[in-house]
Amino acid sequence: MQVSETLNSGLKREIKVTVPAEDMEARLTARLEDAKNKVRLKGFRPGKVPLQHLRRMYGKSFMAEVVNEILNDSSRTIISERGEKPAMQPEISMTEDEKEAEKVLAGAADFEFSMSYEVIPPIEIKDFSNIKITRPVYDVPEEEVEEQVKRVADSVRTYEPKKGKAEKGDKVTLDYSGKLDGEPFEGGSATDSEVVIGHGQFIPGFEEELTGLKAGDTKSFKITFPESYAAEHLAGKEAEFEVTVKQVASAEELTIDDELAKKLGLESADKLREIIRGQLESQFGQMTRQKAKRQLLDALDETYKFEAPSKLVQAEFDNIWSQVTRDLESAGRTFEDEDTTEEEARAEYQRLAERRVRLGLVLAQIGEEANVQVSDDEMQRALIDSIRRYPANQQQEIYEFYRQNPQALASVRAPLFEEKVVDQLLSQVDVTDKKVSREELLAEEEEGEEKKPKETAKKKAAPKKKAAKKDDAE
Repeated sequence: MQVSETLNSGLKREIKVTVPAEDMEARLTARLEDAKNKVRLKGFRPGKVPLQHLRRMYGKSFMAEVVNEILNDSSRTIISERGEKPAMQPEISMTEDEKEAEKVLAGAADFEFSMSYEVIPPIEIKDFSNIKITRPVYDVPEEEVEEQVKRVADSVRTYEPKKGKAEKGDKVTLDYSGKLDGEPFEGGSATDSEVVIGHGQFIPGFEEELTGLKAGDTKSFKITFPESYAAEHLAGKEAEFEVTVKQVASAEELTIDDELAKKLGLESADKLREIIRGQLESQFGQMTRQKAKRQLLDALDETYKFEAPSKLVQAEFDNIWSQVTRDLESAGRTFEDEDTTEEEARAEYQRLAERRVRLGLVLAQIGEEANVQVSDDEMQRALIDSIRRYPANQQQEIYEFYRQNPQALASVRAPLFEEKVVDQLLSQVDVTDKKVSREELLAEEEEGEEKKPKETAKKKAAPKKKAAKKDDAE
């Protein structure tokens, strides 16, 4: 096998490989010899089939297997011997001339192909001690725990029917029907719906219209859906509703005690408070970690400046751009609505893609040198969590897909690995805790290039009822 480098520019490499015809013939003969002792052909005793006969019958298919074997094995071997790490699977180029290809399969011509790929640049990991991070910490006060306990307790509060008019805090059972431009719309009608006035379950203004009504009353009124309403066909539209009240019930006094806790499946009110505190501390702890992590990634981004493999960057950009355009389309908005242009947006997300790829490579190198491992148990738990997002009747199929698809499984491992590397780094850098208020912790920071494309595209539209923040790990 003859190997020669035909391109070495920056991170780009191209290798030409030539396998002489006699080597191809030797590989084919070895396969035919092996098949001779295994194949069963009518008219021939086992092991007595002439090689020429086998060649006529299986020569081309066997030679095609030889070609695939050479492509699979040699690409890995050559790159390994060169001491390089390919950024992506090498692209293989072979002759497209059918006559030339036939000669190769017939063992009458050298087999030539070329490999083109980009390498991951060498990354020298530097000392972390000069990285300083201020970690915002919020101590959850007892009042906030009690407030949340009351909200949870309110979910099991009992109501007693009353004869009077509905007031704030009362539960109203009603039928309602809504129309847009005189026509009923999907989701605009319901029977025996229960609404607690003041809980904000319905669109703004709806619950207020129920105040003062009593059982048996009917009322018509108009309500305008918010501009940011999740259902795009309703956002900003005025609808007319007609409601018929069936029952008004007042809430019984709320007492936080062991009896109430038992209704929630807990042994005591103290246990309820303990669980609520744990949930709040976990929630705010995630926000604290996210902000510390963002500072860490910003510091790494400033420290490590190198050319990122263009194909990795392009793949990351394509993913981001696809998400951005989908979000804009679903929100019914344009780049102009976001105070930008498509050209400016592309440039911004190109920078974000480059940053994400660089940081990903740096974290991967840090993790490799520190021998960070993701255990089988951690993978299994993450895989199960991922699968649970799908309908129950699809989960087994999705599970098998992941098990049989290494790339899909790698997408589950990658965030686990990254989080473990980040945890290790946070234990090594200079971290100073700073006590902050709830408002300070919740305040949105200027995220710059680390802002999620989805959030950027929906900065104004935001057609959703509830926002859920995730770690911006890219």
